[in-house]
Amino acid sequence: MINEEMSKKKVKTYTISVVSRLYDVHPQTLRLYEREGLIEPSRSKGNTRLFTDKDLERLEVILSLTRELGVNLAGVEIILNMRAKMEAMQLEFERFFEYLRNHADEISSQVNNFSDSEALIPISRVNRQDVIELDDDE
Repeated sequence: MINEEMSKKKVKTYTISVVSRLYDVHPQTLRLYEREGLIEPSRSKGNTRLFTDKDLERLEVILSLTRELGVNLAGVEIILNMRAKMEAMQLEFERFFEYLRNHADEISSQVNNFSDSEALIPISRVNRQDVIELDDDE
């Protein structure tokens, strides 16, 4: 039912002329960015480019890189690809940490039940009572 509600909900879109005016970018520049694969606006039934808020956020990054930092389009592509990979890695880390949080007790009990004979490298466990503390003066 949630998917039905989401599909019924209209996503706000902007035409190329509106985006061009909003960001002071020539429409041909936006078409170039699309040809280069930097932006991917959707299309209407009449084949009109439709930009979503997410497309506009990406465009803002592109314009910031080109206008403020002087990055060329090849550099922009590399940076955007690296950002996408970093976001994917961040999601993987978050999922991994969530797994650890959800299974911490289980993992802890497995570690406690792990016998020395199962270790790939022999380990020795030291009792705290057996440890002799040395002073720096000795």
